[in-house]
Amino acid sequence: MTAPTTTPAAPAAQAAPAGQAAPATPAAPAAQAAPAGQAAPAAPAVTAPAGPVSRTRLHVTDRDLAAYRAAARARLGAPARAGAGPAHPFVAAHALAQHTVSALTAGDHGFTGVVHLAQEIRTHAPLTAGDVDVAVEVAAVRREARGTRLALTTRLTDAATGAPLADLATAALLLGATGTEPYGALPPAAHPGSVPDGPPLVLTHVLDAGDTRAYAHASGDLNPIHLDDDAARAAGFPGVIAHGMHLVALAAEEITDRHAGGDPARVTALGARFAAPTRPGTELRLTLQPHDRGTVVRFTIATEAGTAVKAGWARIAPAGE
Repeated sequence: MTAPTTTPAAPAAQAAPAGQAAPATPAAPAAQAAPAGQAAPAAPAVTAPAGPVSRTRLHVTDRDLAAYRAAARARLGAPARAGAGPAHPFVAAHALAQHTVSALTAGDHGFTGVVHLAQEIRTHAPLTAGDVDVAVEVAAVRREARGTRLALTTRLTDAATGAPLADLATAALLLGATGTEPYGALPPAAHPGSVPDGPPLVLTHVLDAGDTRAYAHASGDLNPIHLDDDAARAAGFPGVIAHGMHLVALAAEEITDRHAGGDPARVTALGARFAAPTRPGTELRLTLQPHDRGTVVRFTIATEAGTAVKAGWARIAPAGE
């Protein structure tokens, strides 16, 4: 995906690993490397702070969609049906959300990093190649002992037709931040699925360092804690860590294959909470539990050290809708 050439006034924040803090925002944004054969994307434009909404326009290509889905399916092989992966709306929204956090924390000397707490995605229509308008709103701010809890809502819209494509809800903790005044009400987390359909299925996967690098380039999240051991150790980790959304994207693809007839468009909503980071090479135990006559699949991802992704869920539309 490419973005407008306008440079934002606030530098980009580094992406946060699931359940952990990212390094503090640098004084100037670092240039991101681009996947082989592609030009490096320009930083998205952030609207001047006239309110809690930031906007930008992205150009999405078929290559972007295919590369991200291939990275998400690194251990699953080619999909049965083409189309954007269920987690791809997060990729389209991610860069502007980072810039929004940067604008909020600019000049806040107590701010040390971001913890990605939870993510929800509701898809109205599958992403396809073309221009996408992105609007990020700061929906709620609450002060906590460790900093400031933030609720962001994002809408993706087809730039040509104005039709909504997806709505996202992001929960994050801005560690040490005190510069934003509390307002709004934090929305409750969704917990769909009431009656289990049968016994759960447990699947195992191992994502290696090569898988993590491929996901970083396909998603545009090139935070060095995912790519460089020295940078990861400097941030307090024993080595590089996997992207939390990589794990969620993998779960969404397994659900697509096993519960949606291989059709990613039938996965109309997705959510999860992040509990702890994982390292490449760690065995992941993905548990899938269908509910409510196959309309909801709940999932968790665990390692020997404990739960990495919890309270995961996906909503499945009936075939033919």
